[in-house]
Amino acid sequence: MRRICVFCGSSTGRDPVYAEQAAALGKLLAERGIGLVYGGASVGIMGIVADAALAAGGEVFGVIPQHLKRVEIAHAGLTELHVTADMHERKAKMAELSDGFLALPGGAGTLEELAEIWTWAQLGLHAKPLGLVDVAGYYRPLREFADHMVAEGFLRQEHRDLLFVDSDPAALLDAFAEYEAPDVAKWLR
Repeated sequence: MRRICVFCGSSTGRDPVYAEQAAALGKLLAERGIGLVYGGASVGIMGIVADAALAAGGEVFGVIPQHLKRVEIAHAGLTELHVTADMHERKAKMAELSDGFLALPGGAGTLEELAEIWTWAQLGLHAKPLGLVDVAGYYRPLREFADHMVAEGFLRQEHRDLLFVDSDPAALLDAFAEYEAPDVAKWLR
């Protein structure tokens, strides 16, 4: 894997462990020689993961839409900063630059980015791994909801299993290295 896209919050959340784990992930990516692709901001968890990767000698590629460039305070020290016309172009560019996707804690924007890339995998639009860095059980309710979708017949188990979940980002990266996309039709009958 050359680059991993990390979806994450533009705030730091209430628990300091979120920022600690973001920094640890940024450092880990750099140590493994994996470039970071992310939302391009200098604030929140986004800024922390980017700063940690840069401090450890990693490459960091930011992608930020023009309308958020000032609001999220675009990071000035990145390897590359791509400024897009809108959110749709942002997500497409992030996907294009990445070989896999991780989500750290974040809000509705993080969830929306994750849901779209998960849907793209389900539809066969990409064959890249995706996972949740489950810091302090943050994603437990989402895991439970995904299991509920399977139980209620709205999601195949194979598509639920596209979403790797672990509190240890190193374990997720190890799983990504072995990943092979399943060959399963999207539609349930």
